[in-house]
Amino acid sequence: MVNAVEVDGLHVERGKKEVLHGISAQIPAGSVTGLLGPSGSGKTTLMRAIVGVQVVRSGRVTVLGEPAGSVSLRRKIGYVTQSPSVYPDLTVAENVGYFGNLYGCSRANAVETIRDVGLAEQAGQLVGSLSGGWHSRASLACALVSRPELLVLDEPTVGQDPVLRDELWSRFAQLAAEGTTLLVSSHVMDEANRCDRLILIREGAIVADDTPAAVKAAVGTDDLDEAFLRLVTAAEVA
Repeated sequence: MVNAVEVDGLHVERGKKEVLHGISAQIPAGSVTGLLGPSGSGKTTLMRAIVGVQVVRSGRVTVLGEPAGSVSLRRKIGYVTQSPSVYPDLTVAENVGYFGNLYGCSRANAVETIRDVGLAEQAGQLVGSLSGGWHSRASLACALVSRPELLVLDEPTVGQDPVLRDELWSRFAQLAAEGTTLLVSSHVMDEANRCDRLILIREGAIVADDTPAAVKAAVGTDDLDEAFLRLVTAAEVA
């Protein structure tokens, strides 16, 4: 299987503290890979390194066959941060249209993207007036409008009610089926079973990198929360 992302021996320091400890991982193309772990484990730092906006001490990150941060990758990657990166004083349609214009996308493409994320009825609303869950969807629409090959989503379901979360995960699966590669971070273990592959990270180190079924089988449990706890405990003992 072709990998969309390859991370090899990545070390990252922030504030003179090592955040990622020489980690290595691969993200298969056309898949939904879940990046899971507690807050402060290094998930966002790893995502920033993949997107190419994080200074690294050493190691290599290759994205779609090129070094992370390459100018040629800008049109190929969509990135949604934890804090929505949209303009609150513009409507949903204006925000998506603006980001679409940056990539030379048509108005029809922007309209389609808004519909795809379930915001058609909110298209004329100011983003600043939307609830947290809808606000996050507006950010997602702006990242999707260019039809990126790689979509990096940092905890996109935070603040979403169960119905919206389910709809988003269904959309993620659809995007992967259409060929998009997704890396989705979360600290909610019940979302992990929706992923094709999991990277479990704890204190800057990867404690598991496999399919959900394989992660559970490795420690002899059908519960991912329990599997994660056992893997963390084993890592601490080692």
